Amino acid sequence: MSIRKSFSIEYLIAVTQALFVTVLWSSSWVIIKFGLEDIPPIIFSGLRYITASIILVIVIFSKQEYRKNVINLNRKNWTQLILYGLIFIAFTQGSMYIALDLLPAITVSLVLNFTIFIVVILSAFLLKEVPSILQIAFIAIGLIGILIYFYPIDIPQNELLGLVVICFGVFANAIASIMGRSINRAKQIHPIIITGLSMVFGSVLLLMLGFMLEGIPNLSFTSIFYILWLSIINTALAFTLWNKSMQKLRAIDSTLINSAMLPQTVLLALIFLGEMPDLLEWVGLGLLTGSMIIVQISQAKYDKKQKISTIKKMEITNSE
Repeated sequence: MSIRKSFSIEYLIAVTQALFVTVLWSSSWVIIKFGLEDIPPIIFSGLRYITASIILVIVIFSKQEYRKNVINLNRKNWTQLILYGLIFIAFTQGSMYIALDLLPAITVSLVLNFTIFIVVILSAFLLKEVPSILQIAFIAIGLIGILIYFYPIDIPQNELLGLVVICFGVFANAIASIMGRSINRAKQIHPIIITGLSMVFGSVLLLMLGFMLEGIPNLSFTSIFYILWLSIINTALAFTLWNKSMQKLRAIDSTLINSAMLPQTVLLALIFLGEMPDLLEWVGLGLLTGSMIIVQISQAKYDKKQKISTIKKMEITNSE
C-alpha cells in the first residue's frame, strides 16, 4: 500500500512538473513578442540559447557521471550532436523568432504544431515507420484545419514571408525531432548532455549570423531581463524539469501534456497580446488541436509497441 501511495505521489509530482514546463514554454511566445520590439530576432534567439547552453554545460561538467559520458563520446556522437544542434536550435528556433517578428504568435504556434504530421510522414521514409490509416486520416483533418484558419487566403506580403520562414522551421523541426528520437533511442548520451551540447553549436551559429546580418544591438535593461528569463527559466530550468518528469511518465502521458501547449499559447496570446481569432480561425485551431492530439497518441502507442518488441528480441537473443 505504501509503495502504491509513493508511486502515485511521484507520478502526480511528475505530471505537475511537466504541466508547469508547458506553461513556461507557452509563455515564451508572449515574452518573445515583447522582446522583439527592441531585439533583432536572430540575435535574440542566439543570446537566449547561448546563455542557456552555458548554464547547462556548467551543470554537465559539475557532475562526474555527466563528465564521463562526455569523455566517452565518439566521433559519430559528436557529429550527431553538432547536426542536431544546427537543425533544432539554429534553423528551427531561428526561423521561429524571425516568423514571430512578422506574424501573430497564434499563427506561428499553429503552423509549428503541424510538425507532428511531418514527423509521421518523414518517419515512413527515413525510419520505415508506416503511418496507420487513423494517422493519415487525422493528418488530413489537421491540414483542413490549417486551410480553414487561413481562409480566405489573402495574406499581406510581410506575413507571406513569415509563413515561408515558419514553414521552413516546421520541416527543420520535424527533421530535428527524428534526429532527436534516433539519438535518444541509442541511450548512449544522457538527455541533459544532448540538450546542452547541441544547444552550444546551434546558438553559436545563430549569434554569428545575427551579428553579420543584424549588427550589435543596444540592449536595454528590459531586453536583458527577457533574455535571462527565457534562458534560465524557460530553457535551462524547463528542459531539466521536463527530462526529470519524463523518467516517471509514460510516453502517452507526456504526449497529452505536451499537446496542452497550443491552447495555452492561444489563451496567453489572447490575454497579453490581444490576438483574438475569428470564428473560422477558432474552428481551424480546434480541428488542428484535436487531430494533433490523436496523431501524437497513436504515435506514442506505436513507439511503446516498438520498445516492447525490441526488449523481447533482446531477451530471446540473450537466452540463446
